[in-house]
Formats: sequence, C-alpha cells, structure tokens
Amino acid sequence: MTDTSTIETISGRHPVNVGHLVMGVAFLGLFTVWALVVGDVVEGSDIRWLLPAPWVLAGAAGLVGITLSNRRKHQARQTGWVTPPPAGNAPDHETAPITTEENR
Repeated sequence: MTDTSTIETISGRHPVNVGHLVMGVAFLGLFTVWALVVGDVVEGSDIRWLLPAPWVLAGAAGLVGITLSNRRKHQARQTGWVTPPPAGNAPDHETAPITTEENR
C-alpha cells in the first residue's frame, strides 16, 4: 500500500485561486455595466438594477469555484489504515555497506 501523504494528482491544470476568479468576474461585470451606460444602451432607472449584477455574478462564481476545487481535493483522498512494510524488505541502499576505492 502507498502512503496517503505521497499521493499526488497528475494533471495539466493548476488549482483555481477563487479570489482571483471572483475579482476577475467582478471587474468584467463592472466594465460591461460601464460600457452599457456610456454607450447609452441603458438609461435612467435601469441602471439601479444593473449595478448589483457584477457582484452577484462574482459571488456565484466564487461559490462554484470553491465547490469544484473542494470536490477535486476529496477525490484524490484515500482513507483507511496504512500498514508499514515488513521488516525484512528494507531497500538495498539502507542495508548494503558503502564501498569505495579507499575501502577496498
């Protein structure tokens, strides 16, 4: 059996930084709202309904990011007892004497 502390998930992806994800979504949302207001697409009382949208979307993206990152962490986890290797099966480098030209 393998030790659970040495299990690594090999993947081409890096872990998601949820803080960066949330701030990126908020920035894109605020930029979109700004572009709509400057472009005269949205006027008057519609702006008050549009301004909270980036923050709501950023919060939802954060919740999704946390949920997905926690699910990936739990998939690689193994539980149970880890038994030590038998005493007679020590690796060769630990039991064999070191021989060099000077020792011969």
